[in-house]
Amino acid sequence: MKVSAGIRRIFVWQWCFGLLCLLLAGCSTADNEMSAGSIRAVNHVDGTAINWFKVNGYRASGGGGDQCCIVMPDKWRPGLIVNIEWEVDPDRWAKLPGFDDPNYLAAYAKHKANYKQYSTQVEIPEYQEKVCGLTVHFLACQQVKVATSCYGTSSPQYPIKEPRHMKEPAVCTK
Repeated sequence: MKVSAGIRRIFVWQWCFGLLCLLLAGCSTADNEMSAGSIRAVNHVDGTAINWFKVNGYRASGGGGDQCCIVMPDKWRPGLIVNIEWEVDPDRWAKLPGFDDPNYLAAYAKHKANYKQYSTQVEIPEYQEKVCGLTVHFLACQQVKVATSCYGTSSPQYPIKEPRHMKEPAVCTK
């Protein structure tokens, strides 16, 4: 049986592509493997609200709960930094007129003018085997800590121990 030149060419290309895939698979190392995980916020400051936050550009609401997603290395290495941006409503319990009130839009615009936006870089603490997403803790004086722990935030094994109901001081010192 004679095989046409076109079919032979297709077979050669498929064989070369398969060989290339096998060679590239050998280049992967555990140090470079990444996995996706949830991001979540924990606000430790009474009276304020985290409207939204971003971790390395991945945006989530500040209302708590797991949200999709962040990509992190499977293996920790020194110098892992995350860029965090967030917006704070410093008066989360402000009284605003109802939506059907003609003054609502003006009152909301005045309230929103007090929102504050911040950004910082935080080093990710060392993790061993399993990464359970990234929890961002918003502390008083715009301080931020992160954890990758699989324990719940109320567990004694959870690494961040700051109290959950902090008061924002009148003056923050650096």
